[in-house]
Formats: sequence, structure tokens, C-alpha cells
Amino acid sequence: MSKTPTPHIGAKLGDIAETVIMAGDPLRVKFMAERYLTDAVCFNQVRGMLGYTGTYQGKRVSVMGHGMGIPSIGIYTYELYNFYGVKSIIRVGSAGSINNDLNVGDLAIAMGACTNSSYADQYELAGTFAPIADFDLLRGAVEECERLGYKYKVGNVMSSDTFYTENAHNEKWIAMGVLAVEMEIAALYMNAARSGNRALGICTISDHILKGDSASAEERQTTFTKMMDVAFSLV
Repeated sequence: MSKTPTPHIGAKLGDIAETVIMAGDPLRVKFMAERYLTDAVCFNQVRGMLGYTGTYQGKRVSVMGHGMGIPSIGIYTYELYNFYGVKSIIRVGSAGSINNDLNVGDLAIAMGACTNSSYADQYELAGTFAPIADFDLLRGAVEECERLGYKYKVGNVMSSDTFYTENAHNEKWIAMGVLAVEMEIAALYMNAARSGNRALGICTISDHILKGDSASAEERQTTFTKMMDVAFSLV
């Protein structure tokens, strides 16, 4: 195993649990540590990308930020899988719906992740790689949503390299049954596949791109915890 700490994570071997729940916003990570973890200890502050390890219902788990976009999550999850012995990563984040039945506050569970990124080019595959979730994590998330009565849909998401874009081609992704647009899950799934580990992406719909709906600040505080409830149930 490679030497740690890495240029981006200051933790020592053993500081990070085998399961890590990640969010783009480091402050959302701090919120999760305070809300869900017992005896949380901060293991990373490099570049402000906070990470904590504690216990949840007696099980050791870590939470950490991954920043915005495929290059950022690509670096952090690669290092966690390959340098720190992490076995499972669950991303909790926001997404914009392009499905008429998936509304603001609902959960999108990413069975697969399309992308306009060239991230997979590094593998020099003789074809197109399909980034998919770990089935056991996916099944567990669905079962927990059913148990809690949370509204959700399972399917493909689109991991976009651009937030502000000249032409998103949403109508073409809609025609292929894609549920929502976000910016990271495809790289997470590729890193998990390449390292032989597990990953799942769970997103709360913060905006409906087709309907023009958007979650208020209060709704983002009170409803975005549903994806966290589901993620922590998988530890």
C-alpha cells in the first residue's frame, strides 16, 4: 500500500473507516458528523476538505468531503480506495431532475451513471465502460427507502463535466430514460470498479430542470437528511 498521508488527505493509516459517506460540501460533512456520529474525530483538514471518523449505532464509519466535479471526487476516492484501505464509499449529494415523476425532495438512487467526461479514457478500453453501483448497497438503499416511506426512483443519472453549459442536450438524455443530472457519480463508480471495491450514489433532487422548481433554503436543511438516513443505514 502506498505511503500516507497523500497530498490531499492528511490522515494516517487506520484513521479512516472501511466505509466512508461522502458529500461535495465539507460543511455538509461536518453536519453529518455532528448529527449521526458518536465520538467523531477530525482526520482531515487539508484544503478545507473535512473528514471525520466516529461510530454510528456501534459501527465505525467515516464521513468526508469530495468537492465539486469528476476531477475532485476522482482524486479523493482514488486515494481512499487505494491508499487507505476503504472498501465502500456512498456519495450523498444534490441533483437536478429531468424526469417528470422525480420531484424536488425525492431521492434518485443511481443504478448507473452516464457521463460526458473523458475520465474512462485512462483505462484504454476497447469500447464504452458502463459505471454501475454495487448491487448490495443499491438493494439496501431501496429497502431502507421502502421502510421509511421515502419517495425515490432508481435508474441512470448523468454525471456532467459542466454546470454552466451552452447546450445540455437534456432532451436526448431524457429520451434514454436518464433520471437526473449531477457531477460526480460516474468517476466514483469507475474508481470503485478499478480498485475492486463498492460504491453507491444517492442524490436528493434540489431542482427540477424541466419544471423550474427549486428547493428553498429551509427545505434543503430539513429534507436533505433523508439521503443521509439511507446512507447511514448501509454501514
